[in-house]
Amino acid sequence: MRYEDVAELIPGLVDGTVHLDERTRRFIESDLRCQAELARYRKLLRGLGALRSTYLEPAPGSLAQTLNALAVEGERRVARSILTGRRIAVAGAALAGAALAGAATAAVMAARTRRRFVTG
Repeated sequence: MRYEDVAELIPGLVDGTVHLDERTRRFIESDLRCQAELARYRKLLRGLGALRSTYLEPAPGSLAQTLNALAVEGERRVARSILTGRRIAVAGAALAGAALAGAATAAVMAARTRRRFVTG
């Protein structure tokens, strides 16, 4: 048996969705590469579990500051693009600014919703 033969089973083994026959279990217990992979998955699951109970309260006004910084950066890029004659970059900068502003808004809204969900 080789690591490649059992590599797909390791994540399921860690989260309890895979049950192994005796031969495969013995191989995984004796193979150093399998043991290292098991340790990495366990560490990942512990980290993900810790994130469930972690909530970071955004500072008051951070949404407005973020949106303002994005708008300023977008305007700066537009001005630079106009000066250099890159019209495509102007459109890209405007779209990127709008996308970043939307993402920031969504992140703050999700954090607020999550906080209500966790504490409620």
